[in-house]
Amino acid sequence: MTRFARNERRGLCDTFERVGPDAPTLCSPWRTRDLAAHLVVREGRPDVSAGILVPALAGRLEKVQNGYAAWEWPRLVNKVRTGPPSWSPTSLRSVDEATNTAEFFVHHEDVLRAGHEWVSRELPDDLESALWGIVSRVARLQLARSAVGVVLVAPSYGERRVHAKTDQGTVEITGKPGELLLYSFGRKDVAQVDVTGSEEALAAI
Repeated sequence: MTRFARNERRGLCDTFERVGPDAPTLCSPWRTRDLAAHLVVREGRPDVSAGILVPALAGRLEKVQNGYAAWEWPRLVNKVRTGPPSWSPTSLRSVDEATNTAEFFVHHEDVLRAGHEWVSRELPDDLESALWGIVSRVARLQLARSAVGVVLVAPSYGERRVHAKTDQGTVEITGKPGELLLYSFGRKDVAQVDVTGSEEALAAI
């Protein structure tokens, strides 16, 4: 069984090494060193990672994350590459796949697509299939406040309604699973998708 999370982690770290610590990302104003530090904190510092979601704890999180970002770049990249500590739930293969496949795929694209010129990767079918299995869950959460209904369409993979139709209608968002995942996570400017619907629905989305 392919380990997609591990492969995306490895690919992201290879890209980190290629572009260096101060390359742009789609998580502006973060540079690559900030993104790498975020990944280290997320996996290995549960004492402060709650600050990702809890504003009152954000100050402590920022201080710790900035500390990691100041590490020598090879050391920081290696910390990401070697993965979580053995006591972390994500050190288990099943948990790693469930929680990190989307995380590392999206953040890898955050680096690859941040430059002025980029070319989308041709993803293997088994990875696209795995991402399609993740898309509807993510989209339901991320698009929960959409003013219109949303149907995701991935040719050869299927279609899924992720938000109920509203008075303003429904839009269909069509693309490969990886592109739909990027769109769902807010990377709308770089996601290669087609959005169709009535003028009213398109204006409201």
